[in-house]
Amino acid sequence: MEAYLDNSATTRAFDEVAQAVVKAMTEEYGNASSVHHMGTVAGDRVAQARETIAATLKVDPQEILFTSGGTESDNLALIGVARANKWRGKHIITTSIEHPAIQETCTFLEKEGFETTYLPVGPDGVVDLEVLRAAIRPDTILVSMMFVNNEIGAIEPIEDAGKLIKSINPDIYFHVDAVQAYGKVLIRPRSMNIDLLSVSGHKIHGPKGIGFLYIKKGTKIVNICYGGGQQKGMRSGTENVPGIMGIALAAKMCYTDFDEHIKKLYELKQYLVDSLNERLSDIKINGPEVSKGAPHIVSVSIKGLAAETVLNMLSSKGIYVSAGSACTSNNPHVSDTLKAIGLDKNLLESTIRISMSVMTTKEEIDYLLDTLCSQVDTMRKFYRH
Repeated sequence: MEAYLDNSATTRAFDEVAQAVVKAMTEEYGNASSVHHMGTVAGDRVAQARETIAATLKVDPQEILFTSGGTESDNLALIGVARANKWRGKHIITTSIEHPAIQETCTFLEKEGFETTYLPVGPDGVVDLEVLRAAIRPDTILVSMMFVNNEIGAIEPIEDAGKLIKSINPDIYFHVDAVQAYGKVLIRPRSMNIDLLSVSGHKIHGPKGIGFLYIKKGTKIVNICYGGGQQKGMRSGTENVPGIMGIALAAKMCYTDFDEHIKKLYELKQYLVDSLNERLSDIKINGPEVSKGAPHIVSVSIKGLAAETVLNMLSSKGIYVSAGSACTSNNPHVSDTLKAIGLDKNLLESTIRISMSVMTTKEEIDYLLDTLCSQVDTMRKFYRH
């Protein structure tokens, strides 16, 4: 048996999505910029995809810009807005638990003369809005905050943060990295005062190499990619029609029977957390309590064992999880998120992330639990970290 429990790193594409991608690559493979019939068909598919995605957010289709994924969306949002608005100020606010796609982009912008304030979080990984309020300055032009943390599943108070930001200064732009939230949380950019929103296709059972950035109409932003002027000049390059069709269908499927999907995930998460606490000693579940966190992510520290040791053991049994964030798993750097929530230093390198999807079964969870519980005590004797 195998158990794929690394869905926050990437998901298996829905079968219907894979079929749509194949069709776009073998039948409707025209260039969306071409004026002949096949180009027109491809262009229509792109337009339909915008409408499908916009419907899940209740926004205008013209506010959806297709990108290569979450990282590009984050880069365009931060760099594009910062450069377009630097005449108003050069202060950016973000959090101490952001994905490297945000952290590294802020570091890049600092070299261009911008200043970044990194907000701390509590033990549950959540930002204190009063700390955000205190950080906003007259020269603040942008606040960027992730919706769901990719390592511990903390859900940030996005709606309240948006309201607070706009009440202090309506001209401050609010960007939200929703890579781990889209498909798991209902998102309404307009009522949440979100100006820009980043999403990645392969986190929602869509293809890799495709994503989108919601850009609220009227947002002052400049492009960072030059070329043939596709997508109104905001993102030059031939449109990835197969990817665009795939992400749109995946989005539609994620938000169809949404409540049922999320209920199932929370039930599996609660079962997993309860079972881990009952069956294993000397462990710590990190982040918010089950009902207050994202439905698909569980972070657990196993005292006395290095995460790499646990991962290798599980992988040998056909069980796939990750150590902290898979996006930085090849980097020996200790997780900023785990340090930010004040995790005991003895547990920083003993933490694994288990992440589920709508495809996850109880049988997979049981296989993980049985394997861990039968191996941990023995491993602690021989591989104590």
